[in-house]
Amino acid sequence: MVREKDACWEYCEKLEGNKVRCKFCLKILNGGISRLKYHLSRIPAKGVHPCGKVRDDVTEKVNAILAMKDETKAASSVKKQRLAEARTLIATLPPAKLPFISPLSSSRILSLPQQRAPLDAERCIAEFFFENNLDFTMTSSSSYQLMLEAVGGPGFKGPSREDLKTVWLPKFKEEINAWIEEIREDWGTTGCTILADTWTDNKTRALISFSISSPLGTFFHKSVDASTYFINKNSKCLYELFDSVIQDFGPENVVQIITDNVFNYGNVGNQIMQNYSTIFWSPCAARCVNSILDEFSKIDWVNRCIVQAQCITKFIYNHEMILEMMKKFTGGQELVRTGITKPVSDFLTLQLMLNHRPRLKHMFTSPEYTSSPYAGRAHSITCIDTLDDTELWRSVEEIAAVSEPLLKILRDVSGGKPGIGSIYESMTKAKDSIRTYYIMDEGKCKTFLDIIDAKWRHELHSSLHAAAAYLNPSIQYNQEVKFLGMVKEELHVVLDKVLRMPELMKDITSQIYTFRKAQGMFGSNLAKEARNSTSPWMWWEQYGDSAPGLQRAAVRILSQVCSTWSLDRNWNTIQQIHSDKRNRLDKETLTDLLYVHSNLKLRSKGKASESDPIEKEDIDMTSDWVEETENIAPTQWLDRFSTTMFSSNDHIFGL
Repeated sequence: MVREKDACWEYCEKLEGNKVRCKFCLKILNGGISRLKYHLSRIPAKGVHPCGKVRDDVTEKVNAILAMKDETKAASSVKKQRLAEARTLIATLPPAKLPFISPLSSSRILSLPQQRAPLDAERCIAEFFFENNLDFTMTSSSSYQLMLEAVGGPGFKGPSREDLKTVWLPKFKEEINAWIEEIREDWGTTGCTILADTWTDNKTRALISFSISSPLGTFFHKSVDASTYFINKNSKCLYELFDSVIQDFGPENVVQIITDNVFNYGNVGNQIMQNYSTIFWSPCAARCVNSILDEFSKIDWVNRCIVQAQCITKFIYNHEMILEMMKKFTGGQELVRTGITKPVSDFLTLQLMLNHRPRLKHMFTSPEYTSSPYAGRAHSITCIDTLDDTELWRSVEEIAAVSEPLLKILRDVSGGKPGIGSIYESMTKAKDSIRTYYIMDEGKCKTFLDIIDAKWRHELHSSLHAAAAYLNPSIQYNQEVKFLGMVKEELHVVLDKVLRMPELMKDITSQIYTFRKAQGMFGSNLAKEARNSTSPWMWWEQYGDSAPGLQRAAVRILSQVCSTWSLDRNWNTIQQIHSDKRNRLDKETLTDLLYVHSNLKLRSKGKASESDPIEKEDIDMTSDWVEETENIAPTQWLDRFSTTMFSSNDHIFGL
């Protein structure tokens, strides 16, 4: 029997079906002994939450078993794959070119060139087309076939335009649907957030893109042309639109809806919250913080610093010789950063220029530069004077100090991870940081704080954010936090909405007390160690058993994101779908393509290594930090706003 062979059976009790009960924490797990191993390993994986009571020696033993299993599996898989690929390769070679293989030497087979199986290669090519939004007509290009033969060998053919459309698109759609079902499995515990992202041409077009987010991932749901709703100010149709999305996923699973402030939704949010007593209507935290930075950049002395600094970057980036020279002095680093918005670009670049100022001064005074034909030019002299302006760079230091806490908040809320438990504290810390920095300058301090307070009161503040802060263990047990008393009332308001069933509200007052005083499991050594190192929602799931009703509410609240900005929208394709000039077949195919494309991007983003979520990899060469001309050329303007400028009959994907 398997039970006798696997050493981990001694740590659980076998139940009916494929269920087991952990002997340490008594939790019941679906999936048998395999999921138990991940549970005991304390490593969050396969959707299994780590055991909070398992002994260290057991964890070490289980991790060793898992590591050995992975190594054996990987070695076996590689060996089998190489054998299969070698046999495929041999079958395609002419007899004269077949290598002699000794019957006693299988290693000779394994050393043959590795190639992907044709079907696997086709799949990779199709995924490349879908993920990168490429035109299917590229498959008819002669260079496309030459490229494939160079990689796959003579005669190798990739998927045709028709294959992409009729074979691979349905397969990827099916795969995406299976991935989404895996994400939805946890919603009974964590709930989810509906993200409504919007685009408008400020004239007659208004599009809404709906995505769904939860701890296991974010996926794209659908896009809707809501132009007539906003033109006619039809709040009834808007309500019905949001109601339909709620019904698609079940009101019992939806914790909140996040919208940006691009559109005025009128009373739609209030209607949703009245008709669905457990759902919250929340602002996009990233957009609100960005609007604060935008207001900062409009302060006269801040704007002057930005404009003066731009004189330096424009001069350098518009002269190739000076650009190469600059990179020598900065160790190959750029001088400009492109953020996800203009204000973010401005403040990121000012920080970078402040750091590089000594190197830039060195460059402009070096023999290499002073002997160049640019040294005596008026723009060059202006750059040198600007770099020597001590007062200017003292002001830039102030800007960097004031903006950095807000840029940090943007990073925290824009990465697609549950960040609702930290936004309240982060805003409080940002304000405290400004007060400390300007302790001797009440006027400047008031200017910045007034901007933050106005946005906080009218746009960003939410009772859900306040309740999440109260339930966040890293905040609750931090003796330096002073605002918990101010958010207690909002906690009770939120709990009244989230815990609608009487049995869940039973003893809720004593449960809050148990949590605050760190009694029961809340006071265990593991729980204390995990307060600042574990995601708040996972901490509650592991250590909240002493307060079951509060635990349910805390996990659902703390599992939510607070921003729509983790998403990359392809508004081009969305426009094509909602064009009246498309026939029904085109629209159906485009809808599937958008669905697959968007979800492949979101899925790969979740797997990718972490990068700065508020900074783009490439510099925008048409930004105010690079482009010299005040009147933007039509082609440059089109490049900059390409996501909104395609006409409704432009061909996407070659359809």
